Amino acid sequence: MCGRYVMARAVGDLVADSGADLDEELVLPPSWNVAPTDDVAVVLERAVPTSGSEAGTRREIHVARWGLVPPWATDLSVGSRAFNARSETVTEKPTFRSAVKARRCAVPVDGYYEWLKPDTGAPRSAKKRPFYVHSADGSPTYFAGLYEWWKDESVPEGDPGRWLLSCTILTGPSPDAADLESARWDGVNQVGLDTLEQLGGLHDRLPLPLDRDTLDAWLDPVKLPSAEAAEALVAQVREQAYRTASAWTLDEVGTAVGNVRNNGPELIEPLESLL
Repeated sequence: MCGRYVMARAVGDLVADSGADLDEELVLPPSWNVAPTDDVAVVLERAVPTSGSEAGTRREIHVARWGLVPPWATDLSVGSRAFNARSETVTEKPTFRSAVKARRCAVPVDGYYEWLKPDTGAPRSAKKRPFYVHSADGSPTYFAGLYEWWKDESVPEGDPGRWLLSCTILTGPSPDAADLESARWDGVNQVGLDTLEQLGGLHDRLPLPLDRDTLDAWLDPVKLPSAEAAEALVAQVREQAYRTASAWTLDEVGTAVGNVRNNGPELIEPLESLL
């Protein structure tokens, strides 16, 4: 799963890397401890009119609340439980099935945190150990996401606060032994295979990253005609996820990240450098 992440790079750097446009000043301070219900950056595409006979597309960066609130929700509480969407059932669940066909986005991160459970048989005093997972070369990672607009009926018409943009991050199973063998045949090198093995041992769920080609396909704003078409696109995301994740690295970090009130670059310092 993904319940905490880092997005600390400058908005200008994100614009340049994602190829998105930015019409207005986007105010989003850096955060080394992003948590559900926080405001986060999302990359999406929308159709725009052109001089030709067909509509063009425009890639944009917006600020959304992390935790998807579907249009039919009566209040925001749904979103606090919908910060992740299981890719295996995303085309079926009422909270996500409309968005996956028409409102797909990417959630850019510098890296994310995951907690390793103590080994079976460990003392009851043993605690979970946090790890910071990030790209080895320092480039941003784009997670497959969904977005929705929710109307707050208690806010008057014309008030900008009447509409809330929210998002979720898709997850899939972490790699197992069979997936490692497939990745080997797919050309992933030994360093990447070691990373995938570590990810498999860290947690049973994995936020799904997008390579550049899959990012383009995922962000295409054309509404898919059926759940089957949406499932085919989700399968495309899953098929490349392990290869993309093989370029990550894992650093054990201090336990301070477990408190959402802590926020600063010291949270991602590898544990060995803190001792």
